[in-house]
Amino acid sequence: MEITEFVRVLDQEGRTLAAAAEKAGPGAEVRTCPDWEVRDVLRHTGMVHRWATAFVAEGHTSYRPDGGLPDLDGTELLTWFQRGHQRLVDTLTTAPPDVDCWTFMPAPSPLAFWARRQAHETTVHRADAESALGGEPSPIAVDFAVDGIDELLLRFHARDKSRVRTDEPRVLRVRATDTDAVWTVRLSSGPPAAERGEVADADCEFTGTAAQLYLALWNRRPVPGVTGDASLATLWRERSGVTWS
Repeated sequence: MEITEFVRVLDQEGRTLAAAAEKAGPGAEVRTCPDWEVRDVLRHTGMVHRWATAFVAEGHTSYRPDGGLPDLDGTELLTWFQRGHQRLVDTLTTAPPDVDCWTFMPAPSPLAFWARRQAHETTVHRADAESALGGEPSPIAVDFAVDGIDELLLRFHARDKSRVRTDEPRVLRVRATDTDAVWTVRLSSGPPAAERGEVADADCEFTGTAAQLYLALWNRRPVPGVTGDASLATLWRERSGVTWS
């Protein structure tokens, strides 16, 4: 996907998140994250937006901590979120393609990294905000969902921080049923090693549409289909969470 498409998705997802949050109200329970209320979604996502914006807009080439969560609520919190989201969109839209700044995973360029990462960050938290309303979340395009699974399996969980580990080598397959995307994830005592394709016999297979798998792998819903050793589904649910630190 092109940078401009990631920014377009980021723009739309942030607006949808804000609309869902306004409709649900700040105190509504977030069903996808039981410890959160809608105000927590707005505070966290707005903080991440401002953190990301600073790297691109100010050209920081080393890690900088975030600015913390705001002591805001209600209409003021929603407005704060909307302003930070718009500034992120504007920053990514106007940044030079060769902008040099810090990133935390491999990417074709820093701008490509931040556009992709924030599009997916915002989409996942949009689903969180919508869960407070009940019903099904807004659709996620197949190509975008496939890209998000790529990012999660081939980037996030390739890092030493991943806790998805097994005492003995195991193989997990992830198969989208509405496209030809398949991933093979080798599990061991080290970080998961994932690649595209059906390249090894699997001990367990997750199946579902790309959008269903996208949300399931981010632990926003159960895995739609599990065949083989179901303990790997339990392992994923209990150990795969990506936390802010």
